[in-house]
Amino acid sequence: MPNKTRGFFRNAYDAMLEARQRQANQYVNGALLMLDDETLKARGYSRAELRRKGSSGFYI
Repeated sequence: MPNKTRGFFRNAYDAMLEARQRQANQYVNGALLMLDDETLKARGYSRAELRRKGSSGFYI
């Protein structure tokens, strides 16, 4: 959400940073989904949780 006390470029930079972070998270979730359930469980993840968070197919 834009903050009136900050400048345009700072707000644009923050928005870009947030978008790139979401993109990175989706990429990592997609890569983790390629692992088997046993490995995911050992690392503290569940397949359902990763699917809920979303993934991207850029690595294919």
